Amino acid sequence: MSAMVDHLIAEIFSLNVKLLACHARLQASTDSEALHDLRTTVRRLRSALRPLRGLPGLGQVEEAAKGVGDLTTPLRDMQVLAAFLTAEGLDQAALKRTKYLDAACPKVATSPELNRLFGVLDQLPSLLRTQQRHGLLSKLRQRVEKRLDKQWRQLRQAMADPAHDRHRLRLLIKRVRYAAEAYPELSHQPKGMEKRLKSAQGALGDWHDHLQWLAQAAQQSDLAPCVAGWELGILRAEEKSDKALQRLFQACFADAPAH
Repeated sequence: MSAMVDHLIAEIFSLNVKLLACHARLQASTDSEALHDLRTTVRRLRSALRPLRGLPGLGQVEEAAKGVGDLTTPLRDMQVLAAFLTAEGLDQAALKRTKYLDAACPKVATSPELNRLFGVLDQLPSLLRTQQRHGLLSKLRQRVEKRLDKQWRQLRQAMADPAHDRHRLRLLIKRVRYAAEAYPELSHQPKGMEKRLKSAQGALGDWHDHLQWLAQAAQQSDLAPCVAGWELGILRAEEKSDKALQRLFQACFADAPAH
């Protein structure tokens, strides 16, 4: 079991280093992908720690990570929209949002939310070692396997529902993907499934973007020229996501391992 705890702590150290790199990129405003990479790394951290829910001290790590996610979600949504507007030649609408982002994104680096996350991460390895000494991680492998199997089961059940919720499916797919990355030997993920998961997540992400943009267009008049295209685009995105989900669904049930 010591090896399993070592793996988890090594994963936390690795993710912390990536977060620090994203922090430096945000501070220096070096590239537009720093925020996206920060959010992805935080999501991977949450996936790695999800099997430990309920253990002493882990709740504050989850809360800190969620705080960073909540802070950065609207900024990332605006980044994606600004990039679309630029590509469509709607320079004035894009510039207004880009200027806001140029000022707001570096502030994430000094935000209370991110500072809190770094603070709890600094203490996390020693906290886990303390829990290990007290026998709280003696069944870590079983906890992880149980959580990963549950996530797969939830995803399969959600896809089997004819009235499935695309928002929830997108979240479940992310959880399965990032958990498999954190615990590749325990994920029980059928071969080739990563490609199908990524495809479905991308299609659902496109649908989500169009849904968000149409909601914003109702409040922001400079988006009016895009509405007709977005209304068509969301229908295409729904169709594409349904096809990707169907392929994933078939693969899940064809290749699902027995436990």
